[in-house]
Amino acid sequence: MRRLAIITLAILGMSNFALAQKDITLEGIWKDYEFSSKSVPGFSFLKDGQHFTRLEDNKIQQYNLSDGALVGAILDPSSLPDFPGRIEGYAFSEDESRILLETASEPIYRRSSRAAYFVYDRGAGTVEALYPEGKQQYATFSPQADKVAFVYDNNLYYKDLSSGKVTAITKDGEYNKLIYGATDWVYEEELSFARAFEWSPDGMRLGYYRFDESEVKEFTMASYRDELYPEQVTFKYPKVGEQNSKVDIYIYDLRVGKSLPVSLGQDKDIYIPRIKWTAGSDKLCVMRLNRHQNHIELLLADPRSGETELLLEEKNKYYISEDVLDDLTFLQNGKQFIWSSEKDGWRHIYLYDMKGRQVEQITKGKWEVAALYGVDEKAGRVYYQAAENSPRERQVYSIGLDGRDKQVLAGESGWNSAQFSTTFDYYVVSHSTANKPPVFTVFDKKGRRLRVIEENAALRQKMMDYDVQPVEFFNFKSAEGVSLDGWMIKPRGFRETRQYPVFMFVYGGPGSQQVTDSWKGLNYWWFQMLSQQGYIVACVDNRGAGGRGEEFKKMTYQQLGHYETIDQIEAARYLGSLKYTDPTRIGIFGWSYGGYMSSLCILKGADVFKAAIAVAPVTNWKWYDTIYTERYMRTYRENEKGYRENSPVYFADRLKGAYLLVHGMSDDNVHFQHTVEMANALINANKQFETYFYPNRNHGIYGGNARLHLYTKMTDFLNANLKPAGRSLREPVSAPADPRMRKAPMGEKAPLQKPVEKE
Repeated sequence: MRRLAIITLAILGMSNFALAQKDITLEGIWKDYEFSSKSVPGFSFLKDGQHFTRLEDNKIQQYNLSDGALVGAILDPSSLPDFPGRIEGYAFSEDESRILLETASEPIYRRSSRAAYFVYDRGAGTVEALYPEGKQQYATFSPQADKVAFVYDNNLYYKDLSSGKVTAITKDGEYNKLIYGATDWVYEEELSFARAFEWSPDGMRLGYYRFDESEVKEFTMASYRDELYPEQVTFKYPKVGEQNSKVDIYIYDLRVGKSLPVSLGQDKDIYIPRIKWTAGSDKLCVMRLNRHQNHIELLLADPRSGETELLLEEKNKYYISEDVLDDLTFLQNGKQFIWSSEKDGWRHIYLYDMKGRQVEQITKGKWEVAALYGVDEKAGRVYYQAAENSPRERQVYSIGLDGRDKQVLAGESGWNSAQFSTTFDYYVVSHSTANKPPVFTVFDKKGRRLRVIEENAALRQKMMDYDVQPVEFFNFKSAEGVSLDGWMIKPRGFRETRQYPVFMFVYGGPGSQQVTDSWKGLNYWWFQMLSQQGYIVACVDNRGAGGRGEEFKKMTYQQLGHYETIDQIEAARYLGSLKYTDPTRIGIFGWSYGGYMSSLCILKGADVFKAAIAVAPVTNWKWYDTIYTERYMRTYRENEKGYRENSPVYFADRLKGAYLLVHGMSDDNVHFQHTVEMANALINANKQFETYFYPNRNHGIYGGNARLHLYTKMTDFLNANLKPAGRSLREPVSAPADPRMRKAPMGEKAPLQKPVEKE
């Protein structure tokens, strides 16, 4: 009897062990999306600071922030016969008396889309189409909620909601020629905004952009839709050293119905990265940035004359970082403003008066401010996120406008980000680590934890069910004495006496970070799957990464790829020197800038890397856009050496290992041209390689089975070239249905179509 019990326990133990050893599959990751983490979609604070709304079941629902109790539906469109379809997005007017509803949206590029907008009047309970003539872009309430401005067919309009009258502010807008109130492609992609107009606080004026792109050269892509001839998609794309759009700023006065131009100076080859009204509506602040992007000026424009005066200017020996542009905040007292700068070598927050004189450096220290969340003027406090504890962590703080009384609002080890209610009475913190998916928690202004909104308990259980291996951080010094951070996932059943192949993941672009103590999204599960198959998966942040100050980030200036490649090769050598790795089986994978890096690594590190995967890579910087490339490299004419010494196409003859080259043929960002030219260089050098291309797919390569198809190929490629000892190649696994996608790993940049999958 005792023997039977022992056998039974042994069988049960084996069953439990088997349950703990479930295998992750590509179909589970990229077809069923069973490993997607949950977020809090549609989360929006109401003006009272006590409630929030969420879009659920096609209703805008109101909840108590403190206890999460449902108050009721603010809007249920099923009772509105004049509103067709589903709510895809919504925005309250400033007084919350009206709601703009978005439906039937169509993506254009990364941040741009057009949609049918409707205005819902909460008091009257009525809804009406904003502009029935066709789909609009960027519909935005005036601060008084009595008007809505929008873009239609490259022209700027506004509608008076009381009279229903629509006024055309501009009339000569034309596709691929003149744009009013919206940005051109390169501004949208590299300066990170698409709506190009701003209401004055008093609602009586509109500041807006005019893009003349008639001299910008065109790029054409082919779409294949089962027709006799492919559809040719042509758009304006300025490449390095070529003509940009001519950009002007206008101010439209609703009272007189006329626009006047803002005086921007003699030099027209400039950028206007932002415009913003001062608190009293008496001045429009226009940021003027030179083409080299190392000299920025804040100009105050008089809305009655268009004349400008200099408020503040800043020069940098490298370039002005894009991430400071949205921090400009004019205080309601009308006497001061906040601006972020790297002028002391680290990104910090500063207080200035309206004469441009520095009043206070609010934050200081050898650490980076990562985000400015807002200013509570009533309490005299600034809210921000910083990497004060470690470059790979983020915590949330508040501090007085005088730079005193700093308080930690979200201080857990790992990655913290926050969203504050309008009154700053409550805030929601998202916290994750590399080994724990995001948890969303509500706090009150005193820092008391009130409740958890979402803790991803089901995903944490999956981590146990699939016996995932921990992400371990490490640090090493390169041959040049540079301290570099990395993370590693070891194989299931790891033994130091075995030698494992190494698979490295890289991005590596300016200011980016991959070695962070934060949740890694769906790629995490692919890395875990590879570790189950016997790989050591690793990632190292090279020089040029963010979070470590300006000198570390900007040392790659005018030679992108040089130090980054040295560091990744050094990282591979370090990893290959460990007693449990096989230095003859090291591979590397990257997407976009990461694909550029993996290409350089397999070419310049031919004796170190056995295999490389490059998805949507830049292969020659002269084929990329003006704003991004010239910010870091200047033009090809100014810096031919920097381009030639750091572009993969010039090193095709060095290829020794296995190389997989992948691209979407409708990539409007990094054009398919890069991969075609790289393939041509490899053919001319008589080098064998593999290539996969994806028709009608953009930079993200998703939709339908595209991601599953791609990751299947990449996995098979790795197993064919770095096959773990004693392991069979990946066996196909059947799986059902098809949900969704999020964003391509393009340096934290979103995809061109609206995403569905949540990380």
